[in-house]
Amino acid sequence: MKITTRIFGEIDIEDDKIIRFPGGIVGFPQLTDFALLHDADKGIGSSIRWMQSMQEPNFAMPVMDPLTVSPDYNPIVEDELLKPIGEFNPESVLVLVTLTVPKDITKMTVNLQAPFVINADERKACQIIVDSDQFPVRFPIYDILEKMKEQK
Repeated sequence: MKITTRIFGEIDIEDDKIIRFPGGIVGFPQLTDFALLHDADKGIGSSIRWMQSMQEPNFAMPVMDPLTVSPDYNPIVEDELLKPIGEFNPESVLVLVTLTVPKDITKMTVNLQAPFVINADERKACQIIVDSDQFPVRFPIYDILEKMKEQK
């Protein structure tokens, strides 16, 4: 499927790369099909990727693995919330969180309270809301990323 995106221009996404969110995502229930993309200039190893909507080419969200910035991230999730994405084993689960990058990048945050849980085997996903004050909606990450850069 070819689409013209705001960030990546014209891209061709193979059907087997599309991730389906049966219930949509928070705030956008009509958006159910996404592709996970990376910035080719930064390389596939970059910690930031993009969740690109296949239905709305102008809609893409920066996402990242929460363990990159919060190594102890392990929210308790009820099995019932994960039923829509099918049976899976731990090796086939990918968890991503949205990234917010304001004009002042030192205020960059991730949302640890509403992660995406992706069943890679089934290519199905859901967004869940973690019912815990332990995981903030705006977790600051700029300093963490800067320290990681220095260590490399």
